Amino acid sequence: MSFFGVSGMYYSGQSLQNYRIVLAEDSNLFASMVSQRLKELLDIDVIVCRDFEELQFAVENASFPAALAISNVNLPGAEKGEALGYLTDMSVPTIVFTGTFSENTRNSLLARDIVDYVTKDSILAVDLLAEGVCRFLTNHRHHVMIVDDSPTARAVLTSQLKRYNFQTSAAKGGLDALRLLQDSPDIGLVITDYNMPDMDGFELTRRIRATHGPHQLRIIGVSSSTNRLLSARFLKAGGNDFLLRPFINEEFYCRVNQNLDTLTKIKLLTMQGTVSA
Repeated sequence: MSFFGVSGMYYSGQSLQNYRIVLAEDSNLFASMVSQRLKELLDIDVIVCRDFEELQFAVENASFPAALAISNVNLPGAEKGEALGYLTDMSVPTIVFTGTFSENTRNSLLARDIVDYVTKDSILAVDLLAEGVCRFLTNHRHHVMIVDDSPTARAVLTSQLKRYNFQTSAAKGGLDALRLLQDSPDIGLVITDYNMPDMDGFELTRRIRATHGPHQLRIIGVSSSTNRLLSARFLKAGGNDFLLRPFINEEFYCRVNQNLDTLTKIKLLTMQGTVSA
């Protein structure tokens, strides 16, 4: 298995050419740049749709569903953002590639339950978009466990991670998490709350670290507490990262990605014999 990097991330170079990607973009320049880059990096052929009618035809008349859509906010025939609503209604995961951006635009996009957004504001934009595509198509290889005694919190995090195409498991407390971890050795990331009745997040982290080193599994602690010492205590207990609730969507996804990228890079170094397993 080979590995190569895309904008600083690494993934196993298994072919992605069987995935079907729809690109809704009326700019010939950006359509050409995106199509070429995805073909070069990921060996993916892109179906380009330059207006809303072409997008509807590509989605509704395909022999198999699109794995992902890349869409501008506005298209000819859908000048008020109707394309994004259509893709959501058709259950097509979507990354928005837009030249206009503001806080209101950001809030509107996230309210549509999109996967991610990339702005056309630098020469790196196309590579960042390719990275987002690669992540979404390969995230299913990562198994993430959420540990929280609140059913609502578990459901929210599970929904968010599934939006990004991750495998997920959920545990209602520390003891449940240890059982799940024993039954599912492929879990690579644990996201655990601090305040739980049977075992707090510090103790769970210490118990996990007794059997799983940071080269095998990453741990992110979370809490809604305002106690700034919690982050230090999580890290001292063997955690790799810490987040305060309520999360900002983009920060949450970036922290998850960074921790999983670290695991992937360690696998690469291990395969090359640089570090021991």
